[in-house]
Amino acid sequence: MHMLVILVPVIFGFMGFAVDLGRIYMIKGELKSASEAAALAAAGQLIGTDAATGNATTAAAQALAEASGLANRYDFGGRTIAESDDSGGTGALQTAFYETVEAAAGTGEGGAEASGSSTARHAQVTLTADAPLVFFAFLPQGQQRSTPVQVRAVAGMSAPLCTACGIVSIAVPARDASDTTDFGFVPGDRYTLGYSCLEPGTPPALPGGGPRVPYLLINRLNAEAELFAEESTQAFRIGAGGLPDSTSEAVSCVSYNAVEQVWAGASPPGCNENRVPVLTTALLCGLATRLETGVAEGCAGIAEVETAAGPFSADTDTADLSTYNEYTGNLRRLLTVAIVDSISDPLAMTVLGFRQFLLQPAANTANLNPTDSNGRFIVTYAGSSAPLRQGRFAGCSLAAGPGKVVLHQ
Repeated sequence: MHMLVILVPVIFGFMGFAVDLGRIYMIKGELKSASEAAALAAAGQLIGTDAATGNATTAAAQALAEASGLANRYDFGGRTIAESDDSGGTGALQTAFYETVEAAAGTGEGGAEASGSSTARHAQVTLTADAPLVFFAFLPQGQQRSTPVQVRAVAGMSAPLCTACGIVSIAVPARDASDTTDFGFVPGDRYTLGYSCLEPGTPPALPGGGPRVPYLLINRLNAEAELFAEESTQAFRIGAGGLPDSTSEAVSCVSYNAVEQVWAGASPPGCNENRVPVLTTALLCGLATRLETGVAEGCAGIAEVETAAGPFSADTDTADLSTYNEYTGNLRRLLTVAIVDSISDPLAMTVLGFRQFLLQPAANTANLNPTDSNGRFIVTYAGSSAPLRQGRFAGCSLAAGPGKVVLHQ
């Protein structure tokens, strides 16, 4: 009898190892998955604006919130992260943001200082939650009937992408090809993008639009498309939402160092003709949906345009902004384009990288003018601020450029 009394704690200890310890490891795995989901959600909001870290904090919490319907549960799906257990313990979510992955992961030299909103590119999410105890609760060390479990995840911008998918397939020539960071563009400055045309004459920039920079429409005709097969409708969709998904990377992506050609139906006209190709107008009609929902004036002639425009709505922030840092929208206005060495030969344009521009409304309007005779629209240079949804970063080594959101640990 005395031996049985002596063995009771030992028995509970072994049962605790068999049951409670296994439960703790299971809960740690569930929390790790939850922290990774929250870190990925947060990192997707780090777009280089003043509101970025606030939006990222909200996104991380939404990945766990029961009210959002996205809650990541733990302990056999019986608890949400911030739900109290029987002993009164509660979970906790902590977010911090950093400019480099080394700082976010704590592997850099010196202390890891949190980054400001406009420079943050990586999110660190720490989750703490209570794991209930059953058999360990009978031991002196487990009197609180729970033990805290903490996990951490880091997500953020990957290395610059070598292949970018879903972007707007226009080619913008570098203003300075030796500048591998911004290609001669100045962050925060405005530019008028105007469709390339042949001499004589050069169309002027738009009022308040900064210097004129020419561009061309890269050939991304999907000849096998069964839906929206007409060329102008395809150009509209590219303007409205970027290159559509396709099983063929050749029509849905653009790659670094590839030699691109102008879309055959969008060859540059003479500058004195005061017109642009129909495909260019269709592209601008698509861009217009980013600032104003629906089909813009002058765009009704595009085949199936009402149906094609249906999935696209205006950005949640369509204001004329003095700087990119002020932007608070959902990235509809942020255009990622290919920067090329030159467009003087429309049949041989080498891609140097990818950069981003914020679409701005024309002066005294809420939208751009899709029927502009030079295909002009105003943008603010944003650099490599926001991560892309799709692309590959293997196969090259770029000094700068947008990446995509990845887990770092």
